Amino acid sequence: MPSAFLPPDFNPQRPVALIAGQGLYPVLIAQAIRRAGIPLRLIAMEEETRTDLIDSVPAAERRLIKVGQLGKMLSTLKDFDAGYALMAGQISPRRLFKGLHPDLKAARILFSLKRRNAETIFGAIAEEIEKLGVHLLDARSFIDEHLAAPGCMTGRSFPIDADYLAHGVQIAKESARLDIGQGCVVRKGTVLAVEAFEGTDAMLRRAGEFKTDEALFVKTVKARQDYRFDVPCFGLKTLETMREANLKAAALAAHRVILIDKPAVIAQAKSWGIHLLGFE
Repeated sequence: MPSAFLPPDFNPQRPVALIAGQGLYPVLIAQAIRRAGIPLRLIAMEEETRTDLIDSVPAAERRLIKVGQLGKMLSTLKDFDAGYALMAGQISPRRLFKGLHPDLKAARILFSLKRRNAETIFGAIAEEIEKLGVHLLDARSFIDEHLAAPGCMTGRSFPIDADYLAHGVQIAKESARLDIGQGCVVRKGTVLAVEAFEGTDAMLRRAGEFKTDEALFVKTVKARQDYRFDVPCFGLKTLETMREANLKAAALAAHRVILIDKPAVIAQAKSWGIHLLGFE
């Protein structure tokens, strides 16, 4: 089995349709699917998906759609005869509210939702995909090697006191439970910043406005995280923002947070003196 996150009855002969958003994450997924010898199909998003990923897939095996064209996405899954679908890569949060191009299918779903946020919108899309008989995979599938691992991943002792670490994890988990965000920055038992709609990088910059010696960035997940479309990520961009904010330590939920290009992230963290810990 090419990944621990695939269903037990996974059939490697059936195509996997990669529904690709921004960044390197979908690229890593596509590479891993190809290495496993599994047929790959691509559904790319205009102004979101990287052009090098689009160009790497034969024209007959890819489709380019606008964000919100759910009907077209579903018909494409049928055309591809996909056995599985996998969502990878962020869609700009602003597009969920502005710049969305909903077709009739998407408009009906949006109208039916009492609460419109990323979780409810993508949850409804997941339901429509499953109705086709297409299994929507855990978005950690195929990239097991890029997940946060337990312990100090940068190979040094972690500089944050255990009590302060426990406090940070508690705050992050409670914030996630309340559906505010999945990250926070704490310092010696004090909360400096909590992640909300503005995203991780903006939160880190706000935290950097305060005294940051012994400050800790924590990234976690919800108790009932739906890993089909909501997997927290940590990459070189976040690491760069930590450096700019003078934050030297991050604790990431082990087996749950993806380090985008983990070898590169860990090497860069070591060179900048930033400590990365995976917590259970």
